[in-house]
Amino acid sequence: MSQALLTGLARTSRPQVAVRRFLALDAVVTGGNGLAYVAASGPLGELLGIGSRLLFGLGLFLTAFAAGVAWLASRRRPPALGVRLVVDANVLWAVLSVVALVAWLEPGTAGLVWVPMQATTVAGFAALQWTALRAASATP
Repeated sequence: MSQALLTGLARTSRPQVAVRRFLALDAVVTGGNGLAYVAASGPLGELLGIGSRLLFGLGLFLTAFAAGVAWLASRRRPPALGVRLVVDANVLWAVLSVVALVAWLEPGTAGLVWVPMQATTVAGFAALQWTALRAASATP
């Protein structure tokens, strides 16, 4: 994700808009990832060295999660509790991805690159959303 894109998304005089934009970006990326896991779990499983059943199940979860995040992003003022839950879920996903990589996954080379990369991306979404939520909460 380019710095220019993130700067553009955050640029607003209304912090609530930044919250919505970062939620929407998360929904698009997560939804796309989830749909790819569902639609191509076999080939992606072979490429990554991760079981296709696991990828399919994760894809269903990610698609549902993305729909919930998209719904929050569509609210004029997303509820702080909902945004905090998304942030917490993103942090948990990032941590569990690394734990799974170390503890029980045995991915191929592509998987060794992909899992930490997606964990870092998800952690980045959490940081952006948390920062935007704090700014929105500080604004009357």
